[in-house]
Amino acid sequence: MRTLYHPSLQEMSLPTVLYALSDPIRLDIVRRLAENGEQSCGALNLSGPKSTLSHHFKVLRESGVIQTRIEGTQRCISIRNKDLNALFPGLLDAVLHSLDNKNYAELKK
Repeated sequence: MRTLYHPSLQEMSLPTVLYALSDPIRLDIVRRLAENGEQSCGALNLSGPKSTLSHHFKVLRESGVIQTRIEGTQRCISIRNKDLNALFPGLLDAVLHSLDNKNYAELKK
C-alpha cells in the first residue's frame, strides 16, 4: 500500500487550509470529526460518489487539516488540532463555531 502524503508544519499554509475549508462537504467532514473524534471513512456516513469523497479527504489531508492513519483495511481520520492551533491559533474553533450558527444551514443548500 502506498504512503499517504501529510504536509509538515513548515509546508502548511493559511491559503491552503482556508481553501480546504471552503467547501461545504469538507466543512461537514471537519464538523463530524470535531464532534466525534477519529473515525473511519465509512463511519462518517457521507453520501456521494466514493471518488468525490476520496477527493475531499485528499484535499483536507494534503492541506494539513486532517491526518489519515491506515489500520489494516481501514483509514482512520482525525483533525490535526494541535498542528492547526500551533500555526493558526483559534482558526478551527472560529470555523466550527460559525457552523453552529445558521450559516451552516445556508452552506448545505
